[in-house]
Amino acid sequence: MQYLLIGAVLLGFTAMEFITRRYQATVRATANDTWLEVLMFVGLIAITQPIALLGSDALCKWLMPAQHNAWAHLPWWVMAGLLLVGDDLTQYLWHRASHTPLLWPLHRAHHSASYMSVRITYRNNFFYYLMMPGLWIAGVAVYLGFGEVYAAYLVVKLTVIVGAHCAWPWDAPLYRIRALRPLMWVLERTISTPATHWAHHALTNEDGIGHYKGNFGNLLFFWDVLFGTAHITRKYPAKVGLQDDVLFGAEPWTAQILYPLVHSKREHSALRPGGHGFTEADAQAESGNGRNITV
Repeated sequence: MQYLLIGAVLLGFTAMEFITRRYQATVRATANDTWLEVLMFVGLIAITQPIALLGSDALCKWLMPAQHNAWAHLPWWVMAGLLLVGDDLTQYLWHRASHTPLLWPLHRAHHSASYMSVRITYRNNFFYYLMMPGLWIAGVAVYLGFGEVYAAYLVVKLTVIVGAHCAWPWDAPLYRIRALRPLMWVLERTISTPATHWAHHALTNEDGIGHYKGNFGNLLFFWDVLFGTAHITRKYPAKVGLQDDVLFGAEPWTAQILYPLVHSKREHSALRPGGHGFTEADAQAESGNGRNITV
């Protein structure tokens, strides 16, 4: 049932991208993009997630064998609350930490797409997911007896995350309905929406819409509100992606997925030892040389 529901979510949002012609109008993916997205999706489903869930299960059996299903008696809403903290809050913190120089190379691939679409939802470095605390904590939760609740929780979370990346901004028409304004005010401060998450993927912050140094929430946008990283405009950035890719070309998919095992040879690359991403100082220098960084 879980796999059927997840499949329906992915197909539903994908269908809306095509029905509204948002995919045809905005997605300009290259072969490099396709290799990156397909291999990471398959790698996450077939390798990374099983390693995290089965690995945490094996560790629990070794370290606390008597606790198997020990929390299965808890009400579903208590389990859901614990998952929101153990999985979603830790993912917010992991995502936020991944925008620091130390971990940015593991998350950079997710922002290198120059388009928003269902297809970029799991576009990331292999080790970004392997090291994600929430996946391992989820494995512990399942061991403790959260299995059915976790399955339902995962469907809800995936629906929100895929919807936030979808090329079809489903929230846009709802903002224009006067009767829905109170509901949308609460909704956009509770879960991730296209408007808030697209801002996180923006090419620039200069238009007042982009906010790639905030809006880190996955399922709950409430974490951004709580910790002061929220930026809500109900508008959508004109362009998404990374400034250094605009200037120097896309990084090869091999380095984006497998860094630090595979390094980039490109200028201004965070995907090589001693390298760094495109900085504000670099932007000023390029502007001084007459190179337009926002085209």
